[in-house]
Amino acid sequence: MSVRMKKCKKRNAKGPNYLKTANVSSKSETAEDSSKDGPLHVGDHCMVHRQDGWFHPAEVLDTRFNDTEDYFEYYVHYEEYDRRLDEWVQRDRIMNSRSDISETNSKQNDDNRNVDLLNQSDRKTTRSQKPRLDKINHVPMSHEEMDPTTAALEKERKAITKIKYINKVQFGNYEIDTWYYSPFPDEYEKESKILICEYCLKYCKLETSFRYHMSQCKWKKPPGVKVYHKDSLSIWEVDSSQHKLYCQNLCLMAKLFLDHKTICFDVEPFLFYILWSVDEAGGHFIGYFSKEKESPECNNVACLLTMPQFQKRGYGKLLIAFSYELSKLEGLVASPEKPLSDFGELSYRSYWSWVLLDIFKNKYQSFSIEELSAMTSIAETDIIATLQSMDMMKYWKGEHVICVTPKIIEKLLSSEHYKPPRFTLEKSDIKWTPKKYDPLPGPSSRS
Repeated sequence: MSVRMKKCKKRNAKGPNYLKTANVSSKSETAEDSSKDGPLHVGDHCMVHRQDGWFHPAEVLDTRFNDTEDYFEYYVHYEEYDRRLDEWVQRDRIMNSRSDISETNSKQNDDNRNVDLLNQSDRKTTRSQKPRLDKINHVPMSHEEMDPTTAALEKERKAITKIKYINKVQFGNYEIDTWYYSPFPDEYEKESKILICEYCLKYCKLETSFRYHMSQCKWKKPPGVKVYHKDSLSIWEVDSSQHKLYCQNLCLMAKLFLDHKTICFDVEPFLFYILWSVDEAGGHFIGYFSKEKESPECNNVACLLTMPQFQKRGYGKLLIAFSYELSKLEGLVASPEKPLSDFGELSYRSYWSWVLLDIFKNKYQSFSIEELSAMTSIAETDIIATLQSMDMMKYWKGEHVICVTPKIIEKLLSSEHYKPPRFTLEKSDIKWTPKKYDPLPGPSSRS
């Protein structure tokens, strides 16, 4: 029986159906050398034609030969863009001639000159405005802006995860473009596409194997305990010590869409909360967050992901709200583990802003940072940063002072940036009590 596939919004260019890393033969070298553009090598800088219709400066990070189609492919990183846009491209999309690059730049500059002049004043930013705009535009922090230890770890992480081999994932009724490298076993790591069961999360590289698995899989829901249910949505708590393989498979899949995720196999220190939806076709994996069983830093989330095909629908904020409700039940003031991804930063800042605005719109009385933190379980540092982003916090005579007026609240609430959450979390539908866990040996990290 054929499976009807739905395409989620594209993040990367379309990749080939089957790719293989090759030891280049003399035949393939001859074919490449005969190209009018000539071969490229790792480290070369060039201009690459992206799906937006423009050529962008890029660096070649790796090369490989497609045995099936008999051509080379190049893995390129677009300068000043997030690594999720890195992709494998064919030679006919790449220019490396200086004259070609100059002509292309000239044409693009001519086409955009009038628009640039009109918007020139809008692009003038002060030094204090730049960090905020960088976050909005997903500009990653440079190594020079990091402390030495963080910069060294970031360089090591990028070296290990630099090349993304798996281009696509078939998950349920969706074929999804991946964003980042994930350490699947060697026999899967070089595959252009893998198939994952959305129930037990078993992964396959052959469609025949996947179809056989789906005919035999008995799972209809996540393992673990249902801790929340409202309408068609439910959240399941999965203890990694009881369902280790499921949690490992979940982490491997999530790493395809999370850049800074580090733990994929040592999952025992974590609990996993799975957001599940049920419709007439059955159950569907929407997203999840992981949480340390015992967190000395009071982190209530280690990693959080909404699957790409379900993003921008309010599910991420629902998971964030649920994590804070658990913190309230534990009597803790908490914060997500840092650093947040660019999308994570936007989701959390949006959630924190709405929670604080919801308090202020009903009560115009003066609150202290400590009182707001106690009411919401949001860490004081996160509250201060959020109020500063809304221009509701001033630093005066050595102290942070909250500046709230009905006019400011009305203006912010009318802005499209501060929309109420799409899903309302009903506290009475949460069936969860805090548990105590024995500390596990060794340091834990992001899961």
